[in-house]
Amino acid sequence: MKLTYFFSTLLFSINFCIGQQNPAITSWLQNTTTTGTYYVQGNNTPISNNILVNCQQVEYSSDYVYVTATGIPAYTTGPFLDGNPSIAQNQNAIYKFPLNPQQNTGAPSYTTMGNIGVFINGTALFDYRDGVAWNPTTNALCGGPGNPPCPGGFSAVMDWNRDAIPAEMDGFDCSKGHPAMGAYHHHQNPSAFKLDLSVLSSICNLYDADGLYVIDSTQHSPILGFAYDGYPIYGAYGYKNTDGTGGITRIKSSYQLKNMTSRVNGPPVNNTYFLGYFKEDYEYISNNNSDYLDDHNGRFCITPDYPNGTYAYFCTVDENWNSAYPYAVGPTFYGVYANASVNNISEPTTIYNNISTVSEFNASQVTVFPNPTSDLIAIQIGSLNTTSYSVKLLDNQGKLIKQKTIHAGSTITYFSTETLYNGTYFIQISDGINYLNKTIVLNR
Repeated sequence: MKLTYFFSTLLFSINFCIGQQNPAITSWLQNTTTTGTYYVQGNNTPISNNILVNCQQVEYSSDYVYVTATGIPAYTTGPFLDGNPSIAQNQNAIYKFPLNPQQNTGAPSYTTMGNIGVFINGTALFDYRDGVAWNPTTNALCGGPGNPPCPGGFSAVMDWNRDAIPAEMDGFDCSKGHPAMGAYHHHQNPSAFKLDLSVLSSICNLYDADGLYVIDSTQHSPILGFAYDGYPIYGAYGYKNTDGTGGITRIKSSYQLKNMTSRVNGPPVNNTYFLGYFKEDYEYISNNNSDYLDDHNGRFCITPDYPNGTYAYFCTVDENWNSAYPYAVGPTFYGVYANASVNNISEPTTIYNNISTVSEFNASQVTVFPNPTSDLIAIQIGSLNTTSYSVKLLDNQGKLIKQKTIHAGSTITYFSTETLYNGTYFIQISDGINYLNKTIVLNR
């Protein structure tokens, strides 16, 4: 009896230590109360979808972590102005990731259509493609909405596969995502269009929202998710050198456009089918500089979450913070691939309760703008927000005027000042323990 108790206690202690230390367990944004919102075209007031956002439960064994999620983000989704009739719907998903992922030493595992990873808010990562390719027999696009099927069907291997990022630009919402039959997903870095240095889409001007995180060129990007092989996916910036030295820099893709004026058995190179419109327009050029990634779009390196090093993918962007091919993972996996979406959990697990800590409150990353203002006050949480913040608008006597919440997994909220008089006001941001006050001047 004593021996059985000893081993049971030891197993619990080992699992507890794993849960406290492994980022594959501790990085997920958990929520059981907040529900999501979406826009419909012609209405810039968010509508509640009554679906819980982020992840609802995280549990783990000695070998795996299981994440239950709806696939609905905390930021407002939609609308999708390319005619996509779908909205983000509850996926009721369970994802299974190895706690100790392994390098694939066999034949390359290519990324697939559909989910190839999961962001820490439970939304899906798709690879570069959108299911549309070029049929050399008909000299026309095939696959996808409005096109005839490709020869060989959905899983056919085609010579020229369309890149979703340029091709579906009109259908992405402010957060650079869209649904496929209800499955909301990102193909790319999940930071809002309006936050890029060069803004490629005006969708945020009409239907304002934010993304999973805010790019910060001065800090190592946070973990944004995990690929289906179990390795972490980071944002756009990291340590210049793989040993954690050299300062912070933009981590760069080693893929570049081919120098060509025509495509063999493919569409012409013109204004419609410009270079970069198809995946095969790119080629991998090995680069010995440590801030360039390998052919999987990753590298082995030290990160803040893995002080002993890990293989990690990065959501690559160019110097204007616009998404750069292959965007996150691919076109092949570094590790051993397995479909992480499972129907049930068939082994004993320990539930991980993610409790926010005081150290998560970082006043230096809170921005209130514009200041002075005339009609709108924006409150932005920098980098990745893992805590729900209460945001209050107070007058100069400390009287509460309005109150909102910035939920974990979103980064921004607003106050309209249309009914307020000119003068000095205060914004109070709190995580429930710490308080930050910012002064703002209203001057119309």
